[in-house]
Amino acid sequence: MKQYIFVQARMNSKRLPGKVLLKIKKVPVIQHVVNNLKKVNFKKKIVVLCSNEQKDKKIVNYCKKNKIKFFRGSLNNVYKRYLDAIYKYKCKSFIRINADSPLIDAKIIDKIYNKYKKLSNYDLVTNCLIRTFPKGLSVEMVNSFTFADNYKNIKKSKHKEHITSYFYDNKKKFKIFNITTNKKYKLKKYALDNHNDLLKIKKYLYEKN
Repeated sequence: MKQYIFVQARMNSKRLPGKVLLKIKKVPVIQHVVNNLKKVNFKKKIVVLCSNEQKDKKIVNYCKKNKIKFFRGSLNNVYKRYLDAIYKYKCKSFIRINADSPLIDAKIIDKIYNKYKKLSNYDLVTNCLIRTFPKGLSVEMVNSFTFADNYKNIKKSKHKEHITSYFYDNKKKFKIFNITTNKKYKLKKYALDNHNDLLKIKKYLYEKN
């Protein structure tokens, strides 16, 4: 059975609009993400989750042109967007990755996937509850039944936008396993939030190769 990896993407970032389609080494950020996700060691289906808003049509067009699966849903109720994707693809669990993470590491994803598979009936395996990994290397694997069952509790805009925050805010109610690391990373931040991040990530990738 293939594991679903959902890549959360949007064009309306306030600090760096259209960042997921900005190019680094002539390759759009979202393509860097997809390329890294293809390196994981398990069977997977990668689906870009964007909104129904007109601005996100550019993401859809890019996905169509490059044969990347995509799904469109609510812009502001991201939780509902994921819920609709779960029902469409009938997946028992999903891995959540942000599209502003061009340096996402397949080895971290493999580690979280393997831990989730070993644990019995866990709701969430993550490296975000206690942060030891830099932002931009965040990986979360979520039990779809738990996610769907708790939609009735998602009332706050924070929980609608940041889809796992409800589980972290109520961590005593759920079975959550957090992966940690002692590794010293070259960058303090691997996510693309602003122009300064773009410059640092470009420099990092040019130096790396």
